[in-house]
Formats: sequence, structure tokens, C-alpha cells
Amino acid sequence: MVKLDILSDPICPWCYIGKTLLFRALEQQPDHPFTIEWHPFQLNPDMPKEGMDRREYLELKFGGKEGAISVYSKIAEHAEAAGLNLDFGAIKRTPNSLDAHRLIHWAGLEGKQTPVVHKLFKAYFEEGKDIGDHDVLVQIAEQADMDGALIRRLLEGDADAEDIIARDRNARAKGVTGVPCFIVANQHALPGAQPVDLWLKVIDEIKAQLDAPSA
Repeated sequence: MVKLDILSDPICPWCYIGKTLLFRALEQQPDHPFTIEWHPFQLNPDMPKEGMDRREYLELKFGGKEGAISVYSKIAEHAEAAGLNLDFGAIKRTPNSLDAHRLIHWAGLEGKQTPVVHKLFKAYFEEGKDIGDHDVLVQIAEQADMDGALIRRLLEGDADAEDIIARDRNARAKGVTGVPCFIVANQHALPGAQPVDLWLKVIDEIKAQLDAPSA
């Protein structure tokens, strides 16, 4: 197997698009060599713990209403092309995603990272849920057959928070400036939402290398 490390943030629309395209390729190549691990990267590491109003956030980030509309119209085009039905209008708050990253980390300990990541993306971008809210995170954990009561207790404390922050800072120190970022075999970085055809080519190349007779 070949390690595929994915740095992403569940409030990043490009990450949802990138995940969708990757997994479409994996569905076409069910004998792909990848073993996948998700890693934390916060788009807004300085976001207040309670999050902030979505419209205010977008206008501050993109220099006003027109800038936000311009950026998100492009995102909407790419999402539609990827077959995603994102409901940006339903999102009322931009959350601090630290607790969502903690949930992803705990899901990894149970081998349930990818299902939890998918449910976080879907909850935020398609259902307009606040994935900074502990009730929402517990619900997502339970949907992935995790122990909701345990997750709630962990969320109420600061378990693994410093570790998540340190991993985020380490990624930035190594040169990651945006997500999604896909790292293949701890050697090759593919930044951004890559098309299905590229992933199919990468998979074919890796399989050919793995199948090649050793010298």
C-alpha cells in the first residue's frame, strides 16, 4: 500500500471538491494502492472559538460583498461540475474548526476518518449545520458508529487540542500554505482540487511501479 496524506479543513469548499474528485477516481480504480490519512489544517486558525457571522466573515476575507460573490461564484461552478449540490445560503456561521479536527483525529483512532470527514463536509456545505457546535459533532460521530457520549466528554475538555494546533503549525512550517494538499508516499505533493483524470494517471503510474519486477 502507498500512503496518501490529505491536509484539509472541513470548512474549505475546495477540500470538499478535491475529496469528491479523488474518491470518484478511487471508485473507478477499486484496486488502488492508497491508504488514506487525514491531517488538520485550519483556514482560520485565529477564528474566535464561537465562530462568526458567515456574511461578515466572507466580506472581511474577500474585501467586501463583490469580492465574496466573485470568489464563491467560481467555487459554485467547480462544485457543480464535480456533481456537488452545495447550499452556501444555508450556512449562517463560519465556525472555528478545531473541534471538528479533533473529531477527525479521534475517528482515525477507530479507522473511521473518511466517513467522518465526508459527514462533516456534507453537514456544513449541504445541510448548513454549524460543525463547531458540539451537538452537531456528536451527532456526526454517532452516525459513524462512534461513542457519542465519549465524544461529548472529550469535546467538553481540551483533549488533543494542542496536538492538532501543533500539527497545523508543522504543516505551515513545511511550506503548506493552502488546502487541500495531497501528499503521495511522503514524497510528492499535489496541491489543490485535482481532476479525476490526473488521479487515474497517478494511480496507474504507482501500480506500474509496484508491479515492476525488482532488480
